[in-house]
This record gives sequence, structure tokens and C-alpha cells, in this order.
Amino acid sequence: MHKEPPSKPDANEDYVILNVEEAAEFLRVTRSTLDHYRCVGRGPIYRKHGTRVFYTRESLIKWSESREFSSTSSRIGQSR
Repeated sequence: MHKEPPSKPDANEDYVILNVEEAAEFLRVTRSTLDHYRCVGRGPIYRKHGTRVFYTRESLIKWSESREFSSTSSRIGQSR
């Protein structure tokens, strides 16, 4: 069976939910890294449906944007 590649998301699809594998691919990290961040409270906001974990594109983008750095010693927007 041939699996179609995922289509490019539209800008208005920020609230589409992604499973853990899709979210990790979106962020370009491994699933285990994303799992670890979630367990230690350092990852993006997530939702639980029963035992399954989901993310919205919006929460992934916000989390990623909060990790911008201008140098190795300071985050963008961080006061000294």
C-alpha cells in the first residue's frame, strides 16, 4: 500500500492536533527527546485524550519561538 506524503499545512491549520511522532517531526527532534521534555516539564503544551498525547501546531510554534537565542549566553528578549 502506497502512503501519500503529508501535505504542506495551511496557515489556518494551527489548531490541527498532531500525535507525538508528528509533533517530533514538525520540531525536527526525536520522539524520545520530545517525550523527555514533556516528562520534565520543559516541552510544549500538550493535550491528553485518554492515554494518548497530542499537540497543536500553535503550541509547537509558540514553544519553539520561546527558545530563540542571540548568542550562546542570552535568549532574545531576556534582560540581563
